[in-house]
Amino acid sequence: MSEERAPITFHLEELRRRLIVCFAAWLLGSIISYIYAEDIIAVLSAPAGKLYFLNPAEVFFSYLEVAAFTGFLGTLPIHCYEFWRFLRPALRGGEVTTALWFIPSALLLFYGGSAFAFFWVLPAAIQFFMGFATVSLQPMFSLSAYLSFFIAFLLPFALGFELPLVLLVLSRLGLVTAAMLKAKRRVFILLAFIFAGVVSPTTDMFTQTCIAIPMIVLYEGTIIVIGMTERKSSGKD
Repeated sequence: MSEERAPITFHLEELRRRLIVCFAAWLLGSIISYIYAEDIIAVLSAPAGKLYFLNPAEVFFSYLEVAAFTGFLGTLPIHCYEFWRFLRPALRGGEVTTALWFIPSALLLFYGGSAFAFFWVLPAAIQFFMGFATVSLQPMFSLSAYLSFFIAFLLPFALGFELPLVLLVLSRLGLVTAAMLKAKRRVFILLAFIFAGVVSPTTDMFTQTCIAIPMIVLYEGTIIVIGMTERKSSGKD
């Protein structure tokens, strides 16, 4: 009985050790981010301009929020590496190769989605919302409200950009084909807008469209890639 429990105990201990490393890295990254929180906020708030705080504790807790968020983003490669090291003993043959390109690709797509949202979509969204200002209604963003909006706006893009990778893995496993994805195009467009409506930090159609359209473009691009891969594997031109 003890021999049967040993592997489970070993894996649980290994998981605990990996989680401790991840938490320690996140904590260290958050501490470093907190030291530079003012500079980080200056960069993050660039699309909105000057921010304001409405109560004495708002700045302190906003610094903590920024430190935790950017600390996690900065140490995400470490989390991915620890995840890989935990899975590695269980992988065999081609699974190792798949994991070696899957994990770095997922990381790059996550960062790519975040960068796309920050440099292109977020400024456009801020300008759109500020366009509703009038003589009697002037925009004044509070620090905590803007940071909450920023994080909630960034994450859907970071996660949505993982779509091509998910579809490529499903294709590699033989679960989907280019023809199948083409046939389900209308269904996916509907699901993309449903996803955007669920994860969007606001209820307006502009923000939801900004989230859904890139996913649809990525979906179409992935169909092309999968189709090329299928033709190559079948020996067709």
